[in-house]
Amino acid sequence: MVHIALSSALGIFFSVGSWQLAVWIDETRHKSKKYKAAAACAKKTGKPLLVAGGPWGTKGFRQRINMPAHGNGDVCLDIDRSAFDGHPHGVIGDVTQIPFLDKSFGAAFASHLVEHLPTTNDAKGALAELNRVAEAVFIVYPSRQSIAAWVKREHHLWVWQKGNVTYLEQRGNSGGKKRGKYP
Repeated sequence: MVHIALSSALGIFFSVGSWQLAVWIDETRHKSKKYKAAAACAKKTGKPLLVAGGPWGTKGFRQRINMPAHGNGDVCLDIDRSAFDGHPHGVIGDVTQIPFLDKSFGAAFASHLVEHLPTTNDAKGALAELNRVAEAVFIVYPSRQSIAAWVKREHHLWVWQKGNVTYLEQRGNSGGKKRGKYP
């Protein structure tokens, strides 16, 4: 009986692990594709690429193993210096009040950033600011299939896109407007 329970538990563990690995691989491919598209868009316009949210993240793990989450871009913007530590053009700033002139960038890339904002109104403000400073905006967000996306307490929003519309939904009891879309 114990053998059956242990086999069942291991089967469930490996099934869930395989599923989450597939989700992570898909998210990584999607992020890479969007970053490459943002870089190509910026290059085509002859303007720099803004990366909102540094390539290292704020935990420092990625920097210790020298594995950035994505490319550096020409300029990195984050509220935490450690997220872009070592980047020659890192700027400390809030994505809801970006300190650059209108259309200064050919493209802006924001990976796993919008879901951390406290409310849908803050997210709309950030998207408006990114669109103000860049010719095109590329965002990446966690999949609802990712268990990690569900359990991270610092994720206040669900974000998804259909066509040219970005949808925002408040999570749990974070407060604020429950649903919104941009534009």
